[in-house]
Amino acid sequence: MRSNIVPEVDASPAKRPRRTAIAGQHVTIAPLDPAMHGAALWESTRGAENDMLWAYLFAGPFTNRAEFDAYLIAPAAAEDPLMFAILDNASGRAVGQAALMRIEPVHRCIEVGNILYTPALQRTRGATEAMYLMARHVFEELGYRRYEWKCDALNKASRRAALRLGFTFEGVFRQHMIVKGRNRDTAWFSMLDCEWPARKARFERWLDPSNFDASGRQRSSLVVV
Repeated sequence: MRSNIVPEVDASPAKRPRRTAIAGQHVTIAPLDPAMHGAALWESTRGAENDMLWAYLFAGPFTNRAEFDAYLIAPAAAEDPLMFAILDNASGRAVGQAALMRIEPVHRCIEVGNILYTPALQRTRGATEAMYLMARHVFEELGYRRYEWKCDALNKASRRAALRLGFTFEGVFRQHMIVKGRNRDTAWFSMLDCEWPARKARFERWLDPSNFDASGRQRSSLVVV
């Protein structure tokens, strides 16, 4: 027997994600429906003042509603990436989007991507809760071993978010893609199933109402080491 062979693992495949809603206290992750969610997403992402929301995504910004609607139709029907809208529970309006993608049930590996947070969602409890809900779904309900986060290496905000949420930086793939006619070096991050229990506990401590004062300011930050 060769000593450099790693131990066997459970090789049963993970489940494929489906178009099901995931409800939280502040937000709900819902299958993207252009007819239901398109108007709210368009209104909160259109205009030059919102162009930077699209800077590191593969599409956008859009100059008119027809272009935006056409953009939503394909991902809403696709199985991979499987696109979700992020709904604000108080208003019922779509305030963001995110997808589960690069879905590999055999290897139990999956990625969260195509993340767009509108100004109404940014820096809110719902913004963090959305990522908690998706991670919990991936690990506990679908049975994945590896959860990935990738972004343009120049996207400092996304890189900070990945670390804050408990992903581990793994390196940069140089000249990984050409996006909108420009080179993209891609920063890779991951979270593993063995790490999830500790990450989950930190999420839940941060999201607990007792962590916020009467003005809504956090008492303790979400820091994962």
